[in-house]
Amino acid sequence: MTDTGTIRAGIGGWVFDAWNESFYPAKLPKTKHLQYAGSQLRTIEVNGTYYGSQKPATFAKWASEVPDGFVFSLKASRYCTNRKVLAEAAPSIEKFLTQGITELGDRLGPILWQFMATKTFEPEDFEAFLKLLPKTQDGIALRHVVEPRHASFQVPEFIELLAKYNVAAVVADHDDYPMFADPTADFVYARLQRGTDETPTCYPPEQIGQWAERFKTYADGGVPGDLPLVAPERTAPNLPRDVFAFFITGGKVNAPHGAMALQKLV
Repeated sequence: MTDTGTIRAGIGGWVFDAWNESFYPAKLPKTKHLQYAGSQLRTIEVNGTYYGSQKPATFAKWASEVPDGFVFSLKASRYCTNRKVLAEAAPSIEKFLTQGITELGDRLGPILWQFMATKTFEPEDFEAFLKLLPKTQDGIALRHVVEPRHASFQVPEFIELLAKYNVAAVVADHDDYPMFADPTADFVYARLQRGTDETPTCYPPEQIGQWAERFKTYADGGVPGDLPLVAPERTAPNLPRDVFAFFITGGKVNAPHGAMALQKLV
């Protein structure tokens, strides 16, 4: 076992018109955009899988266009999480996991299960949902991360549930959604959403530096001392953790530059 985890910085998707000017080289064919993004970044969060299924050949093609060590995070289908009773999500979860995602092979990173902002924490139902998330698919290990966006989840009971099933919660740097900085799995997943298009690196350099130090602390097995914890009395295991950090939403025009700036510091 290494002494520290791997830190990967990335963006959401690779198709965005503004990146034709701010990120991709002039005259680069769109068919080469993923290949180029993979050469500059270490991870990409795929949003399209939230809205619809893909073909196995599509996942295989994505995997072939990025280098060794690069991983995709996939946002799980909305039909799995946008429901009143999460315990009834088994058919939708199975459909999502069997569409061909394992064609990504070792390029398959965490699966993000995102919930609507109106979804409240119901402990028994949420644990039933966590029980539905398999540890492997087609012989490939799976990592799961949840993104609740309602304040009712900010209770120690939720943190303990996640730790029980080795599931992470999103460290959300967002104006409205709650942040879950408590490490509950063998990896940490952050979505940095407060950037601006006016900032060349999406986030100001000093803030990128702060996040870099936090991520290094997580990777080394610690817990950053300057982020609010939901369960401050809990002691998280001091073990190396991989870190996935995405510049998402705010400041999207320069999100790739934010990710590259962060990657240089870690």
